[in-house]
Amino acid sequence: MRLPLFAFVWLGFAAVASAQDNAQIKIGGGTIDISFDTAPTEDLRRLVIDWIATAARAVSTYYTKFPVPHVAIAVDFHDGRGINSGRAFGWEHAHISISVGRATTAAGFADDWTMTHEMVHLAFPSVPESHHWIEEGLATYVEPIARARAGGLTPQKVWGDMVDAMPQGLPKPGDRGLDFTHTWGRTYWGGAMYCLLADVEIRKRTGNRMGLEDAMRGILKSGGSIEVEWPLSRALQIADQAIGVSVLEEIYNRMKANPVSPDLDQLWKELGVERQGKTVDFDDTAPLAAIRRAITESATHG
Repeated sequence: MRLPLFAFVWLGFAAVASAQDNAQIKIGGGTIDISFDTAPTEDLRRLVIDWIATAARAVSTYYTKFPVPHVAIAVDFHDGRGINSGRAFGWEHAHISISVGRATTAAGFADDWTMTHEMVHLAFPSVPESHHWIEEGLATYVEPIARARAGGLTPQKVWGDMVDAMPQGLPKPGDRGLDFTHTWGRTYWGGAMYCLLADVEIRKRTGNRMGLEDAMRGILKSGGSIEVEWPLSRALQIADQAIGVSVLEEIYNRMKANPVSPDLDQLWKELGVERQGKTVDFDDTAPLAAIRRAITESATHG
C-alpha cells in the first residue's frame, strides 16, 4: 500500500493525496476521486481539495448524503485565475471535468459556485434534451441554497442574487414554454424559477414541513441520479409522492408549453425580501417570511 503524502480530516470528512497527484475525499457515504492533469504546487493542491470538499459538504447537507457512491473529478489547470468549463456526466459512471486557473486565490475558490453546481447535477436523473431546463434550473436554484445551509453564503446574498437574476427566466415574446424554448435564460433561470415556485408551493401546502429538498431526496432515494436515464414524468411523479402533494407535476403542466410569467415583485414582497440598492433587507412580518427563512436556513441554525 502506498503511503499518502498527507492526510487530514476537515469538517467531518477525510481527504488524502497520493504521490501520483491524485486525491480522494470521503463524505456523506460517497467517495470523490480527484485527478490533476499536471502536478499542482502543494498550496494549490490543498486549495483545490478544500474547494471540492466544501462543495461536497454543501450538497451533502442539502440532500442529507452525497448524491452518488463514487464520482471521478478531473481537474485541468490553465494559466491565470478563475474556474470555468465545469461539466458533469453520467455515462458509464459519474464524473465531473473542470478547469482551474493556477493563480486562483483562496478567496477565488471561496467565491466559486461552479463545483457545487456540477455536484447538484449528480443528484438528478438524465432526462431527454427537451427537459434540459430542469437539470440546469435545479442546479442553478439549489447551488446557493445548499451553500447557505452549509454556512458558506448568507441568506441576504442568496435572495439578493435571486432578485437580480431570476427575471432572466421570464418568457419573452414568442416563448412556447420551458419544453420548447431553449434559450440560455429560460434553460437556467426559467428552470430555477420553476424550482422556486415549486419550493414555495410545497411549503404552503405542507405547512412549511417540507420543501423542494424533500422531493429531490425522494428521487435520489429511488435511484434517480445522473447515472440513470429517466423520463421527466417519472422523476416528477416520484418527487410528488415523496412530499405527498402534487406540486411539481402541476406546475410543470402549467409551464411546459405555455409562457407563464409569475409576478416576481409580488413574490419577493410576500417572502419579505426587500432590495435596497446594494443591500437586502428582510421583512419578517411578510406573509411568507417563515417560508423564506426555511429555504435558506443554515443546517446549524438553532
